[in-house]
Amino acid sequence: MQNKRKLASILFVLISFVCFAQVEPPVPGPPPPVGFPIDGGIIAGVCFAIFYGAKKLLFSRKQ
Repeated sequence: MQNKRKLASILFVLISFVCFAQVEPPVPGPPPPVGFPIDGGIIAGVCFAIFYGAKKLLFSRKQ
């Protein structure tokens, strides 16, 4: 039982050293320009949703 406590203590200390050894995060870049789109795939997503909805609607009427 004593060996398990020593091993757990040593592992805890080693893991805490690893956590503190991380490098600083990079400096963030400049803010995006005004009017920057939220996502470039919104049009593709809307087209896919319309296609999927039409397909579901047509196949549900056939059955």
